[in-house]
Amino acid sequence: MAKKCALVVAMVAAMFGYLGVGASAASSPAILGGGSGIVVGDEALCTLTAIGHDNGGRLVGITAGHCGEPGYSIVSEHRQDAGVVGQIVGKSRDLDYAVIQFDPAKVTPVNQIGRVTITQVGAPAAFPDVVCKQGLRTGNTCGVVWGDLLQSNETWTQMCVIEGDSGSPVVRGTTLVGMVNAYVGVACIGPELGTNIDIIMADLNAHGGVGAGFRPI
Repeated sequence: MAKKCALVVAMVAAMFGYLGVGASAASSPAILGGGSGIVVGDEALCTLTAIGHDNGGRLVGITAGHCGEPGYSIVSEHRQDAGVVGQIVGKSRDLDYAVIQFDPAKVTPVNQIGRVTITQVGAPAAFPDVVCKQGLRTGNTCGVVWGDLLQSNETWTQMCVIEGDSGSPVVRGTTLVGMVNAYVGVACIGPELGTNIDIIMADLNAHGGVGAGFRPI
């Protein structure tokens, strides 16, 4: 009888120990960086372009503007157990980007996701540069830059992108040069087009507030 009681006590202790580990893991911060998948407003799947700090010291990020509206919640696609980690606080419909303010207690920001590392922001790429992106749906893909075909705010490339890759960081080496916003015609066959990052930074700084003076991690 004593042996059975001891066995029960051991099993209960092990169970509580397991639950304790689970609770601890669930409360740990979500790791997010340019290329991380995010769930916007409990419905849209998109990709984080970059994460860093603004002039106010806030932890902020950017993604494609069509992913959601100000006030929409942000959840890490890979760490949904971490709950809401931020929200959209502003957007530009003309340039199709959105600003996210993160809760620093719930996010561990990093500068590398998958095969994309971001160390700085820079000027747009141009033909015949090759750029790459890290996206939620198609991962890491690269392609030649066709250049500015319509207006100075956008650059067209031959990278493979599909729905869910919106917001993906476009990099030349480790320099962030743009974000993925759309594709033309057929996914992964038609060219990708996206807003240049220098235009986004200039717009953020011109308006001030959250996101102004953005510096990537």
